[in-house]
Amino acid sequence: MLRTGIVGLPNVGKSTLFNALTSAKNAQSANYPFCTIEPNVGVVNVPDERLYVLQPLVNTNNVIPTTIEFVDIAGLVKGASKGEGLGNQFIHNIREVDAIIQVVRCFDDANTIHVAGKVNPLDDIETINTELALADLSTVEKRQAKVSKLAKSGNKDAILENNVLEKLNELLSKGTFINVKNEFNEDEQEVVKTLHLMSTKPIIYCANVSEYDLKDGNDYTKQVEEYAKTHCAEVVRVSAKIESELAELGKDEAQEYLEELGIEDSGIDRMIKAVYNLLNLRTFITAGEMEVRAWTIPAGAKAPQAAGVIHTDFEKGFIKAEVTAYKDFVECGSYTACRDKGVTRMEGKDYVVQDGDIVHFRFAN
Repeated sequence: MLRTGIVGLPNVGKSTLFNALTSAKNAQSANYPFCTIEPNVGVVNVPDERLYVLQPLVNTNNVIPTTIEFVDIAGLVKGASKGEGLGNQFIHNIREVDAIIQVVRCFDDANTIHVAGKVNPLDDIETINTELALADLSTVEKRQAKVSKLAKSGNKDAILENNVLEKLNELLSKGTFINVKNEFNEDEQEVVKTLHLMSTKPIIYCANVSEYDLKDGNDYTKQVEEYAKTHCAEVVRVSAKIESELAELGKDEAQEYLEELGIEDSGIDRMIKAVYNLLNLRTFITAGEMEVRAWTIPAGAKAPQAAGVIHTDFEKGFIKAEVTAYKDFVECGSYTACRDKGVTRMEGKDYVVQDGDIVHFRFAN
């Protein structure tokens, strides 16, 4: 399952956001640092209205969205890489996630303490990024001490790894996140993956604003957006306060509330979509009388690989994939009509599954 870690300084709204994400109250939220110590974990459905459009067409009662696991990691502080504020424990939790959502405070409130005494989103971002980079730098230096000896002996793998470690050392010294695809070739990227560095993980900056700045943002969010543009990151504007209120409402009431605020989607829905976009993920669908179900695959996945997400036997014994585009299925209204109109295709092993494809796999037992 895809895991996304929610990080940030204390008192930026992480736990409030997590509660809204999971529509639960199992994450504490309070106005003092280190309220969250053990990471809270919640599984969240990925919003996909297509599943509910298909439900009556295939006459099923069961709809199963794909999911993301969110991990609410306790607030980091300056010096976390050296163990300040239980930093070592928190950093270990961050290493285990696939992507990072960094919650950044972009609102003024005299009643909510800021750990640094003032609201400054870029300082907050730099603090978190520097601490993660310093922790990663320590990992790289320890590994370098072992690998450099082997590299000197002429071992080709060790030479490659040592070169990667030297480059990482230089990049991490700048205290920012690293775009691995831009900085390393394919062979080097494989080496980087084995190190599980936090500074190489995809990142979304979640600009937490007041309800009044949700639609248009403010000077703080503009700073975050400019920073993200130059650091290969994404930004989602969210009001943790509004999201917590939306979590208490029914679907129709929540939609009415969003319309009153002048926005189309909740910040949480936009954040989940941003995670999918950032990780370059796609969704295909299986649909029948038993269930309508969404499945997650990486962009560019071929039919056998997609079949393997359902069951390894499907990939091993793959024969063909019967594929119908979502739009075609909705227009036709049934599998029979799709086949009659010729919009359902039989695809082989080289077919790249597209987002929204409705697929039925044929495989040998």
